[in-house]
Amino acid sequence: MIHPTAQIDPGAVIGRNVTIGAYSVIGAEVEIGEGTVVGPHVVIEGPTKIGRENRISQFASIGGAAQDKKFSGERTELVIGDRNLIREFVTINRGTGEGGGVTRIGDDNWLLAYVHIAHDCQVGNRVVFSNYSALAGHVEIGDWVIISGYAGVHQFCKVGAHAFIGMGCLVGSDVPPFVMMANEQHGRPRGINSEGLKRRGFDAPRISAIKRAYRTLYMSHKTLEEARAALTEQADASTDVRAFCDFIDRSERSLVR
Repeated sequence: MIHPTAQIDPGAVIGRNVTIGAYSVIGAEVEIGEGTVVGPHVVIEGPTKIGRENRISQFASIGGAAQDKKFSGERTELVIGDRNLIREFVTINRGTGEGGGVTRIGDDNWLLAYVHIAHDCQVGNRVVFSNYSALAGHVEIGDWVIISGYAGVHQFCKVGAHAFIGMGCLVGSDVPPFVMMANEQHGRPRGINSEGLKRRGFDAPRISAIKRAYRTLYMSHKTLEEARAALTEQADASTDVRAFCDFIDRSERSLVR
């Protein structure tokens, strides 16, 4: 299962039924979980922990040092969950001491060709990163987010669960859950991700409540404080609106408006 040309550091821990392709390099303090497939010409640097049944394609670079001038070689790590698809030329960097020390990728994500995940990012589960999309440092991505091709998210931004970032969209502020961003260079809210929610089993009343919350925040001409107060009332009848409110309360950068 391990090609004879692969170079594996004696300090690496390789699980059962792991495949490692030709000329791949597995560094010290790398752990690879059972059933994971590593293609040819992949470089994985440690400290990095990779879970079970991941598929990593050729020329991916996993666990490299942070591309951050403040990084001074301190011990940091990358943690990747289970059943992720990581395609060609994807780059994922370890964390930094000032950013918490860990870059984390959850389970069942798709990272398509040339995706970049920078230091200290926190990515949830079942996220799709289309080709050439990128996250700067310290970004948080919720579950079920879709990031289209050539889109980018500015450092320290948060994108809430089930949001959709359109092709080529540059995100410079926090994006609440369920919101769909336009495919313009500087993205603007353009409704909610209704189609995605339907595919994930959201029924009509749930989607209606989310739409009402969106209209309150973006179409009512209320100030953010006024909209937040109105959303609090709506949240009594909807856990999804409560998630909307919780996201607003956690926002540290400006909220996209």
